[in-house]
Amino acid sequence: MSLQRTIAKAIASLPGGMIVNMAGGKPMIIEGRTLEPQLQLVAWNGRNAPPMSTLPAEMVQQAVKAQLALFQDKLPGGVGVEEFTIPGPDANQIPVRLYTPASQDPRHPLIVYFHMGGGVIGDLDTCHAFCGMLAQGAQAPVLSVDYRLAPPHIYPAGLNDCFAAYKWGVANAEKYGAPAGKAAVGGDSMGGNFSAIISQRMKREGGPLPALQLLIYPAIDISKHYPSKTAFGNTFSLSQDTMDWFMKQYLPEGFDYTDLNVSPGQETDLTGLPPAIVITAGHDPLVDEGDEYAERLQDAGVKVKHKRYDNLAHAFTAFTFLSPGSRAACAEIARMVHDFYAAKK
Repeated sequence: MSLQRTIAKAIASLPGGMIVNMAGGKPMIIEGRTLEPQLQLVAWNGRNAPPMSTLPAEMVQQAVKAQLALFQDKLPGGVGVEEFTIPGPDANQIPVRLYTPASQDPRHPLIVYFHMGGGVIGDLDTCHAFCGMLAQGAQAPVLSVDYRLAPPHIYPAGLNDCFAAYKWGVANAEKYGAPAGKAAVGGDSMGGNFSAIISQRMKREGGPLPALQLLIYPAIDISKHYPSKTAFGNTFSLSQDTMDWFMKQYLPEGFDYTDLNVSPGQETDLTGLPPAIVITAGHDPLVDEGDEYAERLQDAGVKVKHKRYDNLAHAFTAFTFLSPGSRAACAEIARMVHDFYAAKK
């Protein structure tokens, strides 16, 4: 463990009151929800950082990668990792990372997972620890996808990579000890957006439907302004300014924000979609749209498990090293997937 990580861990292990005193002196409370002290400390330490929107995308990518290397836990023991490439659209090869738990249940479908980052930042390391936790807790293989990013590869390049990876997962799941001919999709933030879009598109095309859609603080409707986008519009770790910047990098100029391939929340008919686990974070501009989508899915007759973690922030899956609440939430999410699979047996 690096000295920086050791010091950060020691500080994060202090009593909550002491941490709050180091991070502004009073708890961060918005809409009656109190941010976990450890996450408040991270937010406080980064308060003077320049906005992402003022920096080149490549610089942001490198800065976020370095930050997450400090805040993210190590891979859990007993999880095997293999890296390779799979065929993608446009004659490209998609890098992927496969996580295989030591105790795998052959009845549990493969999970194809897409990382966060607004379609602009992130890579296989962004969700490394969480994918390991997910594989271990769900007792299922997890295929993490390193899809192409904007601005070098604007929409629909990254989304098309994710579609291709899902279809590859369905076709190849049996090779990795999972049931043949099926796969689940999952992702956080933009990865949740991709997962919801794939689920809807597979329904429209007649399948194969994902076995499950795991939507973690998903971006559901970029065309609609929800109250949480104002209340939490300038909070850690996602702001309205950053979201606007992401979309300017990701989408062609003049693109229709109501298009179902960027705003799956615009779909009026949610019947017949795959079962869903929808996770939201209390301190997140995306919380309202995630909560609403879970409710709409349930109203449409879709089997839904929904939980909001009120004291956590957007991107909490990447803060498991310093944040006990994030670590506990990630473990619980993995158990939710396991329990869903177990109930289907």
